[in-house]
Amino acid sequence: MKSLGIGLIGTGYMGKCHALAWNAVAPVFGDVPRPRLAVLAESSQGLAETKARELGFERATGDWRSLVSDPAVDVVSITTPNAFHPDMAIAALEAGKHVWCEKPMATGLADAERMLAAARASGKVAALGYNYIQNPVIRLIRKLLDEDRIGPVNHVRIEMDEDFMADPEALFYWKSEATSGHGALDDFGVHALSLVWTLFGGVRRVCGHMARPYPDRPLPDGGRRAVETYDIATTLIELENGASGMIALNRSAWGRKGRIAVQLFGPKGTIAYDQERMNEVQLYTTDGDRETQGFRTILAGPQHPPYDRFIPAPGHGLGFNELKIVECRQLIARIDGDPAVLIDFEDGIRIERTVDAVARSAHAGAWVDVG
Repeated sequence: MKSLGIGLIGTGYMGKCHALAWNAVAPVFGDVPRPRLAVLAESSQGLAETKARELGFERATGDWRSLVSDPAVDVVSITTPNAFHPDMAIAALEAGKHVWCEKPMATGLADAERMLAAARASGKVAALGYNYIQNPVIRLIRKLLDEDRIGPVNHVRIEMDEDFMADPEALFYWKSEATSGHGALDDFGVHALSLVWTLFGGVRRVCGHMARPYPDRPLPDGGRRAVETYDIATTLIELENGASGMIALNRSAWGRKGRIAVQLFGPKGTIAYDQERMNEVQLYTTDGDRETQGFRTILAGPQHPPYDRFIPAPGHGLGFNELKIVECRQLIARIDGDPAVLIDFEDGIRIERTVDAVARSAHAGAWVDVG
């Protein structure tokens, strides 16, 4: 196992998250060489140099193309706005680099398919940034399902809500532009689909609806601009295993900060989980005395790996950034040819095809098969 040379493109919220993960993965897990933070790219040389100093990168550049061709870089982390993912990922793969690209793959299915073709041609690892599936609690849910604790799941219900676009007078910005994608559906609805994929596999068909709660937003210099994306999306789903389901998405839901409420129903019980309480899961089973049946809360702890790599005591809790460190370790495992819990471009394209099917269904007003 060699020390990997890291190139990071973009230093916003997710760029910093990737940098923290690359810095922490060796000391947290203790079984991998410390990655070399080789090159950081930003929109200008000055900003790149500032961020390189802050995040610990050796060199900085205002040209991302020079980063992907740099011989010191083995892995390219792509954390830019969604529309830039395809060109950057394809260029990195064609340059012989592994890729760790934030979700979604692209703002349209055709670009995502191009990214998959580039990954296949390169033979390199191409992974997507779905860190919620790395939660030890999600792994526990997967284990409970494998153990048939609630029986075969017959209904899946997922709600994902945030309020960062709830204010109708918040300024227009790029997430309201059509070039950013469909809106809530692919901006964060892909996270819900990543959980579906991890726990159950693919989706067979969908019936979707998308809505704009606010038709326009104010511009910084005055006037208003029409909103081109959909901040609300709802879809019925039929899983490949025949189970029914529903996914409801709203990024204009006042009071909701990072909610992903998952309910799984089976003949022997129910599993319930909420991302806002990401270190616990609720389990109801029908066995035992009916007088004492009820949901019980299971708190994450060292008995739920890899929680133990971070904290030796139960109930103290992991956070978003810790899940990205777990994802980073899984990426390194995949690069080394070891088994890994990871959504790569091969899996990710199934999510992108589902997103595309939901959007087509919403416009057609009918059920659509996922290709």
